[in-house]
Amino acid sequence: MTLNAKIALVLDMVARAERPPYHTLTPLEARASYEKSASVLEIASAPMHSVENLQVPVRDGTTIRARLYYPVEAHWAEPLPALVYFHGGGFTVGSVDTHDALCRMFASDARCAVLSVDYRLAPEHRFPTAVHDSFDAYAWLHAHAAQFAIDPARLAMGGDSAGGTLAAVCAVLARDAGIAPVLQMLIYPGTGGNQDTPSHVRLADGHLLTAETIQWFFNHYVRDAGDRDDWRFAPLDGTRDAPGLAGLASAWIAVAQYDPLVDEGKAYADKLRDAGNAVTLVHYDGMIHEFFKMGGFVEDARRAHADAARALREAFGIGD
Repeated sequence: MTLNAKIALVLDMVARAERPPYHTLTPLEARASYEKSASVLEIASAPMHSVENLQVPVRDGTTIRARLYYPVEAHWAEPLPALVYFHGGGFTVGSVDTHDALCRMFASDARCAVLSVDYRLAPEHRFPTAVHDSFDAYAWLHAHAAQFAIDPARLAMGGDSAGGTLAAVCAVLARDAGIAPVLQMLIYPGTGGNQDTPSHVRLADGHLLTAETIQWFFNHYVRDAGDRDDWRFAPLDGTRDAPGLAGLASAWIAVAQYDPLVDEGKAYADKLRDAGNAVTLVHYDGMIHEFFKMGGFVEDARRAHADAARALREAFGIGD
């Protein structure tokens, strides 16, 4: 399968724009660049009944920003299911703002509330801060669900790219804390510690996410080389303090054919299945990393949105 025609046009537009790659920028410059470009190919923002900007307490005594979306009015007599969402960006860029349209789509199409978590970024906050912030936000919503007319028995967690890594890790932490979600939705997640799979070699350049940028992200995130062997960084092959994977929430995993992360996404799906978990792996032919955020231009991205929303509805027990 060749590149999707619209994706090929995207890559051509990126090449002609001659934007400096992230690995040539400072983290602050990269964040500004990502914030500026994040909405260019996005779907239109779905209208919401309400959107609340919150401050969520985390374990070190501070608070982090989060955004809570309600597609319809919430009633305490009929609480809504909710998706806790962790944005992508290599743990270094991205925010609730860059993923606003995507979270609105999930809320509207899956008919659920969405809590989008603005976990703290590297290098100011290195590993494992993003893991702690993400899990603490999920646990906080579970504990305070009634306050927000949300059903704590119908929580899902999900994320794209680095956010998919965080969702995979938090699914394990939530199991161990007795507050497991009903679904872990992993969109082209990073799961390996050393980026040495065949797809990383084959797709090292020319498909938006490059090998140099991946290492730039991770070198800002990890404290030292040993962190790459921590299962919270590498749930696929990290051995440091690695827990078992049995008894986890069902997983819906999306991978893209021309994404350097495709091999580790597939391998993590296999590892979850081997541990006895229910897994749906969807391989999107012709797609690249970040394609979920290109639905305003790439029709097949909208079909992937529909697949993801359907998986959420099924996990929440919401009929079509």
